[in-house]
Amino acid sequence: MSVIIPACFKAYDIRGRVPDELNPELAQKIGRAFAVIFNPRKLVVGHDIRLSSPDLTKALVEGLLESGVDVHHLGLCGTEEIYHAAFSLEGEGVDGGIVVTASHNPADYNGMKFVTVGARPVTGESGLKRMAELIVTDTLPEPSVKKGRESFAKDKKAYIQHLLGYVKPDELMPLRLVLNNGNGSAAPVIDLLEKELPFSFIKAFHEPDGTFPNGVPNPLLPEKREETARLVREHGADFGVAWDGDFDRCFFWDEKGDFIEGYYVVGLLALELLNQKPGGKILHDPRLIWNTRELVEAAGGVPVMAQTGHAFIKERMRREDAIYGGEMSAHHYFKSFGYCDSGMIPWLLVASLLSRKEVTLSSLVRDCKAAYPVSGEINNIVADPDAVIARIEKQFSTGEKDYTDGLSVSFPEYRFNIRKSNTEPLLRLNVESRGNIELLDEKTEELLKIIKS
Repeated sequence: MSVIIPACFKAYDIRGRVPDELNPELAQKIGRAFAVIFNPRKLVVGHDIRLSSPDLTKALVEGLLESGVDVHHLGLCGTEEIYHAAFSLEGEGVDGGIVVTASHNPADYNGMKFVTVGARPVTGESGLKRMAELIVTDTLPEPSVKKGRESFAKDKKAYIQHLLGYVKPDELMPLRLVLNNGNGSAAPVIDLLEKELPFSFIKAFHEPDGTFPNGVPNPLLPEKREETARLVREHGADFGVAWDGDFDRCFFWDEKGDFIEGYYVVGLLALELLNQKPGGKILHDPRLIWNTRELVEAAGGVPVMAQTGHAFIKERMRREDAIYGGEMSAHHYFKSFGYCDSGMIPWLLVASLLSRKEVTLSSLVRDCKAAYPVSGEINNIVADPDAVIARIEKQFSTGEKDYTDGLSVSFPEYRFNIRKSNTEPLLRLNVESRGNIELLDEKTEELLKIIKS
């Protein structure tokens, strides 16, 4: 008999509407189920700024403690703080972590992300499905006779010191930066870094506020970009940065207030990491590739294409011993950060790069944008995604094909990738060309006609 998995259990994490799909009762059972499947001795736990997060976290912790698991509580934090604690405290008995967050989802949503020993991600296949089955079939064991112990982090010193290790503060220029927290979870970290760096910060929507008075922070949406752009221009800033709610992604604006596609940031960070680790392997996703490959190869690095999605990237990085992995969606992964993604390390590296070269951010990406213009990711809801992809493959049958993630088709002067979303009912299209904006627009329009037909 097949088991109907609760709607909040997704491919990579738990995410659902509160309280219909996720509530304290279920959170407690999730804690117990995690303890059964992974048998941890000690976990780090934390949460974002959403109004429902404290109650869900309390229930989750109760489920862990009554299962005999010790819990080290970080309180309000970003997802990457859980990652850092999971890999940096492994020698102190920590063998995983859970953060309660729904990242950039609407305000009435919440969720959880899980890692095991060394901050390795938990996915549907590696444990979430089995956790769900235990809960649905009501086969969770009785609470442990010996309860777990709860402790609380005193400060963020170890995490802040780790971040500062990516730059040399005495070699940094006194840059002026716009930092847009979006009323999310990044503010406490920004304030601590501010004391250690020679930068002037212009802070936007800085106060953590789970009511999201300025809307849920998701700078991938064009309408969420104007405030940061305006502040960069108004204050003559060297660049701007904004984060999503749990700050595992960061987004950039140059000194002119122009938004920089995440694709070009991958190339910049790859060069900065190769400057530190010559000859290293650099992972990138299949959606847009030419700019990254050209820069990496010219710098003596080895580009490696990997399937989109944090679990795939992290697994492949470990296998390849890659020093950095970047997705155009603004997820950036670092070997030295437990192969995990960070929204803080990227802007520190960009600041270091600008200081060392004494150039503007726009100048660093100008040639890349001209050489490889892109469509930007275009999302469409379609009734039968597989049928649409099959039609496109047939129409562009003479191109060079790759199936690493969805369908990629390359021609000498342009290429595109079309793939189904891992998390939403969408088809995602990305197109790039070799310096030909007219051809880019023409092929993008041609592909969209097929998709919408």
